[in-house]
This record gives sequence, C-alpha cells and structure tokens, in this order.
Amino acid sequence: MAQNFDIAVIGAGPGGYVSAIRAAQLGKRVALIEKRSVLGGTCLNIGCIPSKVLLDSSEFYSKSSHEAATHGILFRELRFDLRTMMKRKREVVTRLTSGLNDIIQHNKISPFQGHATLTGQQGVQIQGRQKSETIHASHIIVATGSVPQALPSLPFDGRTIVSSTEALEFREVPPRLLVVGGGAIGLELGSVWLRLGSQVMLCELQDHILPTGDQQISRTLRRLLEMQGMRFMLSTSLKEIARRADALEVTLQSADQEPQKLMVDVVLVAVGRRPYTEGLGLDRLNKNGYDERGGIRVAHHFKSAIDGIYAIGDVIPGPMLAHKAEEDGVAVAEQIASGSGHVNYNTVPNVVYTWPEVASVGESEGQLKARGVAYRVGRFPFTANGRALAMNAELGFAKILASSEDDRILGAHIVGPWASALISEVVTVMEFEGCAEDLARIVHAHPTLTEATREAALNIERRALHLATQ
Repeated sequence: MAQNFDIAVIGAGPGGYVSAIRAAQLGKRVALIEKRSVLGGTCLNIGCIPSKVLLDSSEFYSKSSHEAATHGILFRELRFDLRTMMKRKREVVTRLTSGLNDIIQHNKISPFQGHATLTGQQGVQIQGRQKSETIHASHIIVATGSVPQALPSLPFDGRTIVSSTEALEFREVPPRLLVVGGGAIGLELGSVWLRLGSQVMLCELQDHILPTGDQQISRTLRRLLEMQGMRFMLSTSLKEIARRADALEVTLQSADQEPQKLMVDVVLVAVGRRPYTEGLGLDRLNKNGYDERGGIRVAHHFKSAIDGIYAIGDVIPGPMLAHKAEEDGVAVAEQIASGSGHVNYNTVPNVVYTWPEVASVGESEGQLKARGVAYRVGRFPFTANGRALAMNAELGFAKILASSEDDRILGAHIVGPWASALISEVVTVMEFEGCAEDLARIVHAHPTLTEATREAALNIERRALHLATQ
C-alpha cells in the first residue's frame, strides 16, 4: 500500500532539502526523494563545496609560493600533494552530507533513494536499485536542479573534454588547460589549476568575462587574473577540435582575426548549466509544463501548470545559485503551509570565488542606464584600506550605486578580499530599503575590510574620509 505524505520533495539539493526541513518545521509529513545515494545534490557533492575546498587549498599554496616572502616567511622546496588535496575535499563533503543526514532524521523526514517520476497530480513513482514504489502526497515540490551544458559540437568525454564535475577530480594537473566560458565556474576552476601549475587559457564569446555582471568589475578582475598568469581570448569562439597523438589541437575564431590554432591537453567546457528534468514525466501530465530551456513553467508562488505541483531552484527561471534555491525552498514550504512566503530576488547576491573575490547585488550601471534610472556612484579602493594593506590584498575596490532621487541603494559591486562576506552588509541594508546614507552612518570596526563599503557609500556625496582625492 502506497505511503501518504503532506509534501513530497523531488531532489535533495539545497532547494530540496531546505524546503523539506522547513515544511517539517511547519508540522508537515514530508518525503524527500533523491536519485543519488547521498543527499546534498550538486552543490554539496560536485559543485559549490568541493570547488571551494580546492580553491582554498590552491590559494593557500599560491600565497605560500608567491606572497609568504613578503611577510618574512621563507620556504625551501615548497610543493603540494594533489592526492591529499583531493582527500581533504572528500572529507569535507562527507562531513557535510553526514550532517545533513542527521538533520533530516532529526526533523522526521522520510528519505527515499531512486529516480522519481510523476504519475499524476499526487503520485510519485520511485525507481530504486532494488525496487520500485509509489508514494502519494497532497503537494509535490520539484527541486531537481541543473546539469552542465555541453556545446552541441563538443560532447563531454570525461577525459579530455570535461565539465566542472570532472574538473574537480583531475588526478594530475593538466599542463595546458583551455577553459571555454568566462563565467563564475570557468574562472573559479581555471584559478584552481592555474595556481597548481597549469597553463590556463580562457576563451569567451563576449567581449568581457562575467558577461552578465558589472563591466568595470569585469575589467578589473580580468586584469588581476592576467597578473596571475591566466590568458584571455575574448570575442572568441571554439570552432574545431582535432585529436593528435598526445594532445588536442583546437581552432579558435575571434571577431576580427584569422583562426588561431592551439595545442592543449584538456578542454573544460563551462558555458553554463541547464535545468535537469529528464524522466520527470511532467510533459505527460501537461504538454505545456516545460519552457524553451527544458525547465518548468511556473506562475505565482512557484505553481506549475498542474495543481498541487510546484517547482523551485535551477529548474525554474532565475539565477542558478544554491542560496537562491534555498530561499525558494523556504518560501514554497511556507506558501503551502500558510499561504505566505516570499523571495526578494532583487537582493540575491552573486559571488565569484576567485582571488580576489567578486560579489554583487542588485543592478549594475549598465542595467540602470538601460532602464533610464538616474543614479549616483560611490567607489573606494582597497589600496586605501588599512586591513587590506595589512593582508597584502589591496587590489580591487567597492562600488555602491544609489538612486539620485531618494538615495536608496540600487546595487553594489565589489572586487577584492573576502568580497563574498562584505556583500552581506549591503544586502541587509537593501532588504530594508535603506539608503547609502544609512550605510555611511553605521559604525564600522577599525581596521576592517568592511570599512571599504562604508567609504564607498560616503563617497557617493564625495565625503570619503580616507581618500586624498574624491
């Protein structure tokens, strides 16, 4: 006899497991279905967390190699052990997924392992390794996430033409790595292997990296990564790959030059991700259930085309970010339980974990100009921040964009040390519809990196306290 639940969640990534936890906190009987043998989805297992472990390990090595002497710390024959790095990565992932299992058990959520297929408005068939079973739920939340997008002419082979998944598992450092795509994933994984000794070349179809971000930030990050040794080929597409005896010959085409041929060992395709809905069966229930990307069409409150079925995270429109999916998960659980639940997508921050880091929230100057919005800009360089100088991390700046009409903060963009943490203060002010003056009046501890965001807010009215010129 099929088990009955109030809510069944398909997918145990950040969106799925958070929605399950929040629904359980609200007194609902919840089933959580995951096709992998472990919980956590892409983020915990083959995405956010393992990439950040390798970024931190490689950054530790790079700083020891190139900056330690500046601090009076000297090494002899400094080297790294890639196997140990990978082992540490797996240990961190295991610790987090094990902790997640404990949280699921504590909240009395029923886990199911297998591939889920919708059988009706309230039915889910779960095909596991050993058996198939069907459960019923009054509400079903689809949180199946996304997978790497391949190029039509360049399918992944898992060895020499790889996605981010394989790039997290290299057994040795590729001597020559070509990254296709100048977004966050390509820049982060390119940084990992660059620091460990790979010759990294990156080609991007647009004329700047981070194509959807602030262009001033993009130009600055590109310059700083070039100083580290990364080579960029912008307005360039990958036209052809030919396999040679021990390498790949790639042909690149830029807008205004003759085709260029390069010899590389591995090509990392990082051109984005696509929604994962294979085998879900939503199209059998409603032929208009999917959009042109293969994601799920949703109306207000995450409702799909079928009553009682909802979708969140990467399978619906919006930024494919783990924290966005988490907020979707909280909101949809609260919507189902009480009719209220909301996500302010204008204050979802975006972070690129290179070094220096990039973080942004709200609109860019280009977006504001396109909308015809009058705004003012305040900038402050980390070269004038005492804490950044003490850290030997003074490259970059903070920028605040405020409405010319009422001083309300419309956006913030930071390239610099620990930008991922600094952006949260601005997000908080924006969430309360605060002004640049509010941020400027907050007392900040000294010396701290956060003083840079305050000074940027002050500089909107040319009142920065630690700049000789405004």
